[in-house]
Amino acid sequence: MSKAVEKVDQEARDLLEAVVRIPSVTPEEQEAAEYLVDFFEDHGREAWVDEIGNVRAPADDGVLLTSHIDTVPGDIPVRIEENDEGDDELWGRGSVDAKGPLCAMAIAAVRTGASFLGVVGEEVDSRGSRYVIEDRESAPDAVINGEPSGWEGITLGYRGLLAGTYVATSESGHSSRPENNAIQDAIDWWSAVEDEFEPDDWIPVFERVTCKPVDIDGGISDDGLSVETTMDVQLRVPPEYTTDEIREIADGHLTNGTVHWDDKVEPVMESPRTEVARAFRAAIRGAGGDPTLLRKTGTADMNVFAQTWNCPMVTYGPGDSDLDHAPDEHIVLEEYDRSVAVLEDVTERLL
Repeated sequence: MSKAVEKVDQEARDLLEAVVRIPSVTPEEQEAAEYLVDFFEDHGREAWVDEIGNVRAPADDGVLLTSHIDTVPGDIPVRIEENDEGDDELWGRGSVDAKGPLCAMAIAAVRTGASFLGVVGEEVDSRGSRYVIEDRESAPDAVINGEPSGWEGITLGYRGLLAGTYVATSESGHSSRPENNAIQDAIDWWSAVEDEFEPDDWIPVFERVTCKPVDIDGGISDDGLSVETTMDVQLRVPPEYTTDEIREIADGHLTNGTVHWDDKVEPVMESPRTEVARAFRAAIRGAGGDPTLLRKTGTADMNVFAQTWNCPMVTYGPGDSDLDHAPDEHIVLEEYDRSVAVLEDVTERLL
């Protein structure tokens, strides 16, 4: 860190280390969720684990501070090390994605009286956030979603996601025959989709549709009478499109087979002029930082919230997002301290 922290936030660091030490790979979040409930109760706040596993600690809904409890798999021994610049780093799965942001939110919530939500399942299907938007009677006034952006970064946009499975069957026959079999049909369809969205290198990745096959299986059926194939695919959707528009374009290239579209998340792009974004810029500058506005090429729970809740929101949190899911995942604790201070300042401004 180029700027020395004014003080070590030991309470915040203790909470983070304790939560990182509790494995919470999707869907095994219960122990970590219960620890967070105890933390809120120890600070005089009502909190509980809801039916789907989320931690709910409602209070002043002028701001809802929220992040996810679950992590991807990966055994990284939890430890604190000093880096070459003399800063302490906490190593461990989830230290960046997203227990750093999660614990920073929890600390800010108990110190400011803001509402808190720790959700489950973000790494798989966002079942926690989807449950909350159905369960709550109304939207909060503002949302701060927790994902790593660096303590000086403010994320305003995420691309959406369209995912599905292509399925095709053809009659079996000798491989010397010129007609396509189902495997070729799958390859031809996907090639046509990729050609449709062939990237222009001058266009930023955030503004492109990107196509990715994630699994393929095919061959002769068990009875030997047909060739069968399935292919799982994902398309990332920029705010220029809706997922329905991308689906219509992809379906338009089908000549055989069908696609079962089973997951869609709309893109989101928030204005930098909302009261939440302005509060972050002021708080980061007040802490000696240079605010940076970010757009992410993946998706997050902010997409889910923005699809239903008509309120200003941003995503913010400590940590280097390049270390998400990485074998060397770790967070600089001085940066974590700064993010807690920024979150407190922002929340107090908004409340």
